[in-house]
Amino acid sequence: MNVLLVDDSALFLDGLRSMLEASEIDVLGVALCAEEAIEQARRLHPEVVLMDVQMPGESGIEATRVLKTLFPQIKIVMMTVFDSDEHLFDAIAAGASGYLLKGMSPDGFLEALVGLSRGETPLSPGLAARIMAEFARRQRETGKPGAASTYPLSERQIEILRMVAHGHPYKQIAEHLNVSERTIKYHMGEIAGRLHVENRSQVLAYASRYLPDADKQIK
Repeated sequence: MNVLLVDDSALFLDGLRSMLEASEIDVLGVALCAEEAIEQARRLHPEVVLMDVQMPGESGIEATRVLKTLFPQIKIVMMTVFDSDEHLFDAIAAGASGYLLKGMSPDGFLEALVGLSRGETPLSPGLAARIMAEFARRQRETGKPGAASTYPLSERQIEILRMVAHGHPYKQIAEHLNVSERTIKYHMGEIAGRLHVENRSQVLAYASRYLPDADKQIK
């Protein structure tokens, strides 16, 4: 794994770089602001960006939106001192692959980061439940599960999730949507990733709880 480190504290960056390199994680470079992070990403092509949430000028969340637009293959893990629900939700909605607290133990931080290469979602303990609660709160406020721009799933993903939740097999859904069965499986993987759940059962549990109209029939 190779990474780009982004934080406005040079002292923190030095410590983080030393910790990662001691664990044989290749640090390609560092950046002190969002603008520098975008430039470094263009030049270095990192696999992972460790991004501070709050920085002077453009925030890490804004930088994440830009980076995911320019380089969708890059995985971005946010770092912060505070486990603010608002920042947490906005970071995930912007395309971040995880969210870690700077106060974590070194072992815990490294374990979460290495899990990213295995397809796991690096989240500090307890944050997954807070993400789900915040998704639900914002959904209740809008009253439109798929319409809010900050909702984590696209309209197509919500459509697929509703049909899967109703019990339709992937093959039937694929035929209904005129796509391949592999595409449906890909979307289900993306849904699990965006909701930060581990398997199909947890995805369906989410649907039953937060999509009360998850009973869409295939006509």
